[in-house]
Amino acid sequence: MQVHYDRDTLETHTAEQVIDLVLGERPEAEACITCSFQAAGMVVLHLLRQRVPEIPVLFLDTGYHFPQTYDFRDQLAREWKLNLVNITPVQTVEQQESALGILYLNDPTRCCQLRKVEPLIRALAPFEIWFTGLRREQSVTRKDVRKAELHCLPTGKTLTKVNPLAGWSSEQVWEYTRANNLRYLPQYDEGYLSIGCQPCTALPEDPANPRSGRWGGRKLECGIHTFSEQPQ
Repeated sequence: MQVHYDRDTLETHTAEQVIDLVLGERPEAEACITCSFQAAGMVVLHLLRQRVPEIPVLFLDTGYHFPQTYDFRDQLAREWKLNLVNITPVQTVEQQESALGILYLNDPTRCCQLRKVEPLIRALAPFEIWFTGLRREQSVTRKDVRKAELHCLPTGKTLTKVNPLAGWSSEQVWEYTRANNLRYLPQYDEGYLSIGCQPCTALPEDPANPRSGRWGGRKLECGIHTFSEQPQ
């Protein structure tokens, strides 16, 4: 389907306007959001539910999340009546560790590939619009994120990836959170700034780099936002 909005022009629009323009242009398109229930993702989910209450919420259930994350997910799913879709890997944690060892210790990139990237590629197959909570400020690896991007998956499928908060600061995220009385993961109160799988998440070494506490400093991305290509 031909998209008529200008992705460059979207950079001047607010998060709400970006969402409205993308959804308004393609009202019949299948849309989803990937959400690990971190603060920015909660903001995007809150905005989307005001417009598409039944939007599928894809949660990458690696089997390694903090117990607090699972509790938060389950309680929020009940309270907000989320259309929650738990995306699981081919192998359980036990099966993977029996066959391949403790990958998060000796090969975290492969662990992320098996438990996050490959399941997400399969899960995105039905969708044409993919919303995320990505922000440029989160990491040097995300500094060029745009509010709307075309992405080609390894399967050959092309979809629109929408990052409404691309230009937001951390302060803006928390201002919105407080203003709208949004709940947030309890790990934030413990000093965590970026929250993923428990074995690979620590307090940030550099407070100016929220993702510096991930993977023991060995990398900054799990791969779910780097596996696809943007057509030129």
